[in-house]
Amino acid sequence: MIAVSSITAVVVGLTAWAYATTPSQLRATNRTGAPPQAVLVDPLEFNVLGINGSFRQSATEEFFNPTNTTPPFFQVLHHEFLKILGPSATIRAIAANPTFAFAHEAPIWVPKTDEVFFASNDGGALGMSDIDHNNQVSKINLQDVAAAIKASGPGVAPVNVTATKIDLPEAIQMTNGGTGPFNGKLVLINSGRGPLPPSIALVDPAPPHNTTVLLDNFFGRQFNSLNDVKIHPGSNKLFFTDVTYGFLNHFRPPPLLPNQVYRFDPDTGSVRVVADGFDRCNGIAFTPDGRTAFVTDTGANGGFLGNNQTDPATIYAFDVDATSNAFKNRRVFAYVDTGIADGIQLDAAGNVYAGTGDGVQVWDSDGTLLGKFFLGTTSANLVFAGDGRLVIMAETAIYFAEIAAKANKLSFP
Repeated sequence: MIAVSSITAVVVGLTAWAYATTPSQLRATNRTGAPPQAVLVDPLEFNVLGINGSFRQSATEEFFNPTNTTPPFFQVLHHEFLKILGPSATIRAIAANPTFAFAHEAPIWVPKTDEVFFASNDGGALGMSDIDHNNQVSKINLQDVAAAIKASGPGVAPVNVTATKIDLPEAIQMTNGGTGPFNGKLVLINSGRGPLPPSIALVDPAPPHNTTVLLDNFFGRQFNSLNDVKIHPGSNKLFFTDVTYGFLNHFRPPPLLPNQVYRFDPDTGSVRVVADGFDRCNGIAFTPDGRTAFVTDTGANGGFLGNNQTDPATIYAFDVDATSNAFKNRRVFAYVDTGIADGIQLDAAGNVYAGTGDGVQVWDSDGTLLGKFFLGTTSANLVFAGDGRLVIMAETAIYFAEIAAKANKLSFP
């Protein structure tokens, strides 16, 4: 979760480039094999802006878009990004409501029905939720999306498919994270609201959406406001982040615990801390083999405390201990240039995708920034809907990208 709404930032065109003399692989790449919506931006051409250059002053109110291209588009910063996209990649909006941040986080694809479930903004601008009002969970049918795209004709014009709200019991308060399916059920992680506790719950994706709460306390103390969750490949245990954004967004009481990452074993009920030392831990994901974990730290976003771009906007990588599942060998994986890295996902090849202040940014397994799904607005999360389909939450809109990359497995067992 992030505390600020999607904002239209000032686009910074870099008018004083100093062009490098050393050829790069990207510069050598011609348009052959690049999709029509791709824009090639060679890092060598903006390494030096010069004494009269146009420098960005803000990570949240100014974008890096040196070509001044109208979004959405694919900003290609490394030739390997073209392999992720493929030559026929497209991106477009598939649902929108400019007055309501209906598409914030918790995206879950259910293969059986080809539906994506997601949650509205909890506590932020345009979320229509606060200490007195819960947020909502909705779904969108991708078969309806495919039909709308076909009916729209050639090109990448936006379509607007209706999202359907689902009714959930009172125990589900301020849903912010989600994954699965897990044993056929949605895994929802909920931030809580007022005195109502944060929780992890299993929800049947089919009506009437029968719900089972798995966890709502740490040895008698309420969590702060649970944020994101993933199923660990191999062990099938649930790993989740807890952070103070509920308090920072005025819908939860003062925190009782540090900002930490936990492991929960639904078979035994065991819950333990696996990582701490964060400013504000947020998104979480695993490599396909489960040996490496990624956690985003969104400390730069402080809710009612405001933004501080000298605080973390960082993705950390960890080794996952094969026996205890504790997170070890913490290291910086990537630092985000625009906004923060919020929700995070991987593809089958181990590339890392994160919702950021300008859309979705993508890194290879070594932490090299390959490119961006440039939306010109904030994305808090995303999910693969099977191979080649990426569904991007963008607060007041949902975007759909058809690409070459294959999905990482999120449904277990």
